[in-house]
Amino acid sequence: MKQNIINNLDVLDSRLWLFVTVIIFLSGLYFFIKLKGIQFNLPRMLKNLFSEDKVKGGISSFKTLMLSLAGRIGVGSISGVALAIYLGGPGTILWIWVIAIISAPLAYCETFLGVKYKEKDENKISKGGPAYYIKKGLNNYNLGALYSIIMILCYVVGFMSVQSNTITKAVTNIIDIRVSIVGILISILTALIIFGGIKKISNTTSKIVPVMSGIYILIAIIIVAINIKLVPNIFISIVDSAFNFKSFISGFIPTMLIGVQRGIFSNEAGLGTGSVAASSGESKDPIKQGYIQMIGIYITSLFICTSTAIIILTSNYEFLNINDPNGIEIATFAFTSHLGGFGNIILSISIFLFAFSTILSGYYYGESSLKYFFKKIKKEYLLYLKLLTILVIFIGSISSPTILWKITDIFVAILSIINIYAIIKLRKEIKK
Repeated sequence: MKQNIINNLDVLDSRLWLFVTVIIFLSGLYFFIKLKGIQFNLPRMLKNLFSEDKVKGGISSFKTLMLSLAGRIGVGSISGVALAIYLGGPGTILWIWVIAIISAPLAYCETFLGVKYKEKDENKISKGGPAYYIKKGLNNYNLGALYSIIMILCYVVGFMSVQSNTITKAVTNIIDIRVSIVGILISILTALIIFGGIKKISNTTSKIVPVMSGIYILIAIIIVAINIKLVPNIFISIVDSAFNFKSFISGFIPTMLIGVQRGIFSNEAGLGTGSVAASSGESKDPIKQGYIQMIGIYITSLFICTSTAIIILTSNYEFLNINDPNGIEIATFAFTSHLGGFGNIILSISIFLFAFSTILSGYYYGESSLKYFFKKIKKEYLLYLKLLTILVIFIGSISSPTILWKITDIFVAILSIINIYAIIKLRKEIKK
């Protein structure tokens, strides 16, 4: 029975994501042309990131970027990339790079609209995202409500359980400790932060994200230095594998689709989540915030995902024979083959930081979505959401959320479809 449910969900998931891949690719190309290659204006992105916000005392542009990065740089940037290479070959990495460049304008567009249509809650804290520009821009409250409900189910229920389960596995991999104890500790740590509100969450992610990203990239640089002679051939194999036209149906097409889908999963451009994070800031300049959020796409895809790729491709991963892999075992093999037992510790720490930061940003996405339904939300409703989050984290840590993960994948696809529809409908409002 369980296997039949999983098989049916797999079919629905694959068909939905094939459609999502196509619309993200085409809409990305459309805005690439409309906005005249805006994703290549790196000097403008950096200038906006380091320019001082006009509004003092609120959440800065840098912190909103870190909040969105906390959501983007999840365990998918490790296990997802490893699995993509294992299933589709080195060429999948090239397609992750390609979709990052093509989809970056979507991050600009959704952020532009999110900041333009954002609102203030009863505590004068900004809130926004796709639900809000669907409601106000498209004058469609019900579609915005649907997006908000799916967002809560996706992030507060789905991703929370998966991330806590991943953290538990990472911790128990290096420490002999009961999973229930790990679940309790994660729940307590999360509670201490989310009960402090959005400012506490943004302050925490602004500290975690730079450290975890820096450490991870540094490890990749060290591994490159150790295996410097292999690097030229690795990049040659990435290109050759990506354009394997000799085997068009069984080679080129699967490699491209796996790479594109993994890229979308890792950078989340087109899903609308980055727009929710950007709208939490005090800046009212949609153009500035749009440029800043594009940086997040490149950090995730070109730095974090590429770091994982180099670590995997400089190992002998191709000799692994794994039934039903999820990617973590491939990453573990690569880290330990390079750094021995220390590599396993580094990987476990990275997984913990990546997953925990995703939990914090995921909670905020849920809170912002819940606030959509109220002009002035009652404190007890937020309390219920926090308690639900803590409960889900604990349950997720001690269970195997296989079916829940499949359902979450489907919900993410639906979020993307709704968001792309809204962006296209509001395309005339988006300016460079």
